[in-house]
Amino acid sequence: MDKEQQSTTLRFDEQGLLPCIVQDWLDGAVLMVGFMNQEAWELTQKTQRVHFWSRSRKQLWKKGETSGHELMLKEVFVDCDQDTVLVKAQPIGPTCHTGSRSCFFSRMELQADTVFPVPSGTSWGGITQRLYEMVAYRKANPSSDSYVSKLLKGDVDRILKKVVEEAGEVVLAGKNENREEIIYEMADLWFHTLVMLGHYSISPDEIYQELGKRFGKTGIRTAEEEVSHG
Repeated sequence: MDKEQQSTTLRFDEQGLLPCIVQDWLDGAVLMVGFMNQEAWELTQKTQRVHFWSRSRKQLWKKGETSGHELMLKEVFVDCDQDTVLVKAQPIGPTCHTGSRSCFFSRMELQADTVFPVPSGTSWGGITQRLYEMVAYRKANPSSDSYVSKLLKGDVDRILKKVVEEAGEVVLAGKNENREEIIYEMADLWFHTLVMLGHYSISPDEIYQELGKRFGKTGIRTAEEEVSHG
């Protein structure tokens, strides 16, 4: 389907606008929500930089046109009603005008119906980020009854040994061709790998960035490049 055909399938509202949700293409973090009109939609495709229509200023604008914090287009999805688009983009710098990576950094307390800044953690990254934040918290605030605190205490060899042990368990599960066992042991391996990353203060985002560099490479495959070919 060409670009003109794609445009005709979209259902802009009575004001000629279309909601646009922007995600980080690496980890799915929701970065912002804006609106596009037909011109913004066409410019986004043409320039490969995300454009919006400002409802308050009544004008077209390119994300990052003053800050330099552009959103480089990677993929576009449309919802089942064809009246909302999901843009996956590579952010150049923080997306929010406050300097935050995402515009969604305030958590709502549902019971009290109030909003307050997140004291720890983020709205992005899913379970991997949540686990890493827990490891980082235990690193800064050890607890005698915490398994993670016990791993982080003392020599790093204790953590590295656990990573090797869990990797071995994954291999055995694979040899057994047991799907449930593979899932269980892989979860253990990922968890202990996050503990190791926490020890070195390496966030999952840095791993995503490295994988992003490898994605889409062509040429003779190496072990490192296999990820780019699926």
